[in-house]
Amino acid sequence: MSPASRDLPSKVGYALTCVVASLILLASGASYYLVSKVSQIGGSHAIVSGPSIGTQNILLMGLESRTDWNGNVLPWSILKHLHAGSYNGVKYQGVGGQATNTLILIHIPAGGKWAVGVSIPRDDWVQFPTPYDGQSSGKIDQAYGLALAAAEAAYRTAHPNAGQDQVALVGNEAGQRAAIDTVEALTGVHIDHFAVVNLVGFYELAKVLGGVYVCIKNSDTYAEMHDPYAGTNLRHGYQHLDASQALAFVRERHNLPNGDIDRTKRQQAFIDSVLHQLRTEGILSDLSKLSALLAVAKRYVITDAGWNLLDFATQMKGLTGGHLHFKTAPITGYAQIDGQDANVINPAQIKAFVHHLFTTPPPGARHGHHRAAPAAPRGGTTVDVRNGGTTPGLAARVLAAAAKAGFRAGTAGNTSARTTTAVEYGTGPSAAATAVTAANAAIIAKALGVSATASRSVAAGHVLVLLGASATVPSIPPPHPRRGGAKVVMSHGIPCVA
Repeated sequence: MSPASRDLPSKVGYALTCVVASLILLASGASYYLVSKVSQIGGSHAIVSGPSIGTQNILLMGLESRTDWNGNVLPWSILKHLHAGSYNGVKYQGVGGQATNTLILIHIPAGGKWAVGVSIPRDDWVQFPTPYDGQSSGKIDQAYGLALAAAEAAYRTAHPNAGQDQVALVGNEAGQRAAIDTVEALTGVHIDHFAVVNLVGFYELAKVLGGVYVCIKNSDTYAEMHDPYAGTNLRHGYQHLDASQALAFVRERHNLPNGDIDRTKRQQAFIDSVLHQLRTEGILSDLSKLSALLAVAKRYVITDAGWNLLDFATQMKGLTGGHLHFKTAPITGYAQIDGQDANVINPAQIKAFVHHLFTTPPPGARHGHHRAAPAAPRGGTTVDVRNGGTTPGLAARVLAAAAKAGFRAGTAGNTSARTTTAVEYGTGPSAAATAVTAANAAIIAKALGVSATASRSVAAGHVLVLLGASATVPSIPPPHPRRGGAKVVMSHGIPCVA
């Protein structure tokens, strides 16, 4: 299936991460129906693919494009959700362009027990391996768009009757080659495979996942978390973001202390969050959710045509245990170059940095250690409270305490008179999701001095608190991240970022 035959693209290379994690289930014997969906992901002939098993390097690219793979401007109904400008702005004023705002180079050694990803800041000023559209140097994110524009112009001249979809196919494959060649020249690493996506597909993937959990550091230096350019309106601390806010989270940079450098860390944090949810919320064992995830990937993700994703999946099981480590390629400073704000880099330093990371297993992987299991995310568990005692308004106050501790507030009300307090939790078809609910119920039950029990009468993902005559408002431990000095390090297994 050629990229030109698909309707819309997606945003960030994390899409592939979602798909790869999902393929783990497929590799262990999922249905032919799902396997057939995997076989339809891909389609680009921009490069000659490397091996699908064994040591390999993968480039994840996220385009800022507001067009689909056929060159059509996204409709306003989509642009407004993405905070991506107006139709006229994209069509006539060049809003968005075809810049690779995300470049993450992932190295996976043979066996796939660990991996390391290197984010390359989009504003790094580089020498292109060959001039693109007449430019021999520029920001690294410009290589794709420059090569695309030159290839499309040349193709239209040679084939004046060619359809827009064919022109776009030629242009995108030229852009993909240029971005890959530029990253290879900068890092000294050969790239075996790639995945490229842009705005709307990332949004659709985030919707299938039900949004994501993120943790934002507390700091007076960036107390205002509203960025009209990206559409963010966030708060500090651990929180759940819907699909639109998740997209805004990974795009925001204008009000962050380190601008684009902080944005790369947000992109890394998003991947960690997605993998965390795939591990803890039962998505991989829910065939309907997995099918929806693969349907989105089939429609939006472009990879090199020779990449056998099913073979690749057989060595990816180790990456679901938290063994994907991220770093950001170093810069040496900032400067105005050709009228643009750019990152000054030392290519020799970057080559040495990448070589060390790709040849030296992280400490945990080297010694066979595993991360401790992260705490269950609280935002996906709904708490309902019923007061069986005689204290007026107690159910509402207990519910407020649960919400303050990070749980989703359900309903508060009264029930028939009770002498003892009980905490019950719902079960569902997903064992992993039920385990998350049970763990959260145990936190609430412990604060109330009782034990939590499963109940078929409670909805899946819900915890029901039945207050007895002697119940009081509990002190539920807040979901505070672990701290090292004054710096926030982790919350619920998810990195806290600016």
